[in-house]
Amino acid sequence: MLNEIVFDIETQNTFDEVGGYFTDKLKLSVIGVYFFATDEYKAFEQADLPTLFPLFEKSTRLIGFNSISFDLPVLNNYYMGDLRGLPQLDILKEVEKSIGFRLKLDSIAQATLGMGKSGHGLQAVQWWREGKVQAVKDYCLQDVKVTKEIYEFGLKNGYLLYDDRAGERQVIEVDFRVVATPPSAVNLTLGL
Repeated sequence: MLNEIVFDIETQNTFDEVGGYFTDKLKLSVIGVYFFATDEYKAFEQADLPTLFPLFEKSTRLIGFNSISFDLPVLNNYYMGDLRGLPQLDILKEVEKSIGFRLKLDSIAQATLGMGKSGHGLQAVQWWREGKVQAVKDYCLQDVKVTKEIYEFGLKNGYLLYDDRAGERQVIEVDFRVVATPPSAVNLTLGL
């Protein structure tokens, strides 16, 4: 899996509070990360981003779930550039490309892995406000673990699963293989 990184973010506020789907108005609380290179899970806060961004830039690929539309635009609020330009795999985008509609991470995880998420993002916002930072980190890292395991299953088997509205198990064909891209000779990190 080379130097791939699986990630997920949690925010301090919600779309309802900022008046709609405005990722530029959301504030990061925690980012959970899994590094294939070191087989390590880590949670980062906003102050840690200058350490994390260079690791993102040097990764073979960033892997997330709804990361192109949500996670990366929120992280771009703290980055001097556009993280969406880095090599990446957004599992939700691949699911939508395959079946024509979006699914929740939990729906795919339950059908594919027999396990799901440990909660929902609104709980994480509440925990953050209550000062339960470790609870937010634990929740976020569980989402990273689920995303990683879905990725590994899809990479190995070429499909994921979900249960349709009638309760019938359905197959989602996916191709998560790495597409070769030329290495960048430029250090992308700007002073933060």
